[in-house]
Amino acid sequence: MYKLIAIDLDGTLLNSYGMVSEKNKQALIEANKKGAEIVIASGRSTNSVKNIANDLGICNYIICGNGSLIYDLQHEEIIYDKFIDKKKALQIIEICEQNSIYYNIYTENMVIAKSLNNNVLFYHQENANKPDSKKTKINLVQNIYDYVDKLQNQNILKITISDNDNIIFNGIIRKLREIRDIDVLDVAHMSRKMIKSGTEEVSLEYYYTEITSKNVDKWYAIEYLIDKLNINKEDIMTIGDNVNDKLMIENAGCGVVMGNSAPYIKEIADMVVADNNKDGVAEAVENKF
Repeated sequence: MYKLIAIDLDGTLLNSYGMVSEKNKQALIEANKKGAEIVIASGRSTNSVKNIANDLGICNYIICGNGSLIYDLQHEEIIYDKFIDKKKALQIIEICEQNSIYYNIYTENMVIAKSLNNNVLFYHQENANKPDSKKTKINLVQNIYDYVDKLQNQNILKITISDNDNIIFNGIIRKLREIRDIDVLDVAHMSRKMIKSGTEEVSLEYYYTEITSKNVDKWYAIEYLIDKLNINKEDIMTIGDNVNDKLMIENAGCGVVMGNSAPYIKEIADMVVADNNKDGVAEAVENKF
């Protein structure tokens, strides 16, 4: 039996509407009762992940910003962090502005964007069914460069860029890789989420990638945490769906991949389960617990 389960959120624990199903929740509660530490490992901001973890009611630790920080929920403190230097963030913003590419800045407490577009639009709609205390904070700012330059007491976890044109998008990625001391995810991947437009449900699709400080990954944060908890990597299960989950899937004792994942992610899995709209997390957990 595994001593720790690390789970991605979007495309994994959350369905296409940003919700945790009751079946997934109960499977994790049962695993926790049997002694498993439940850790959410997400690319989201700290407050967003914290709200979901608190709803589950069984998490002691969360990993945010793709491994930029680990937050101890019991003691309400950051125990590990690797933030993007503000000067590097401003360089990234300049490149995005010069090339008219859509981008978002993720801090510990909010997402900074120019408009409700792509993943920020999804967060906005996700917020509609939540009380104010549990909403993902979205700060719409027209001059993001100046706003970030003057930002105080807010650390930058990651920056996402997105576009509907993959050729233009990949050209921007090449320019970003010229900046030292940052990491850009290896591939531009397609995001598919569901939103409501009037009375109709619409699929939101776009290419995106994520930028973090150098040597940031969910797996590196997990390594730090399991060393702290005296758990061997053979005794952990990781569940994810995308390229930012790749290392944690490859290195865990049991790496689980969702049915909605790309083929190259499924190839590295120990187990492939149903997609995120069909309780794939519950399937994986119930299989091992």
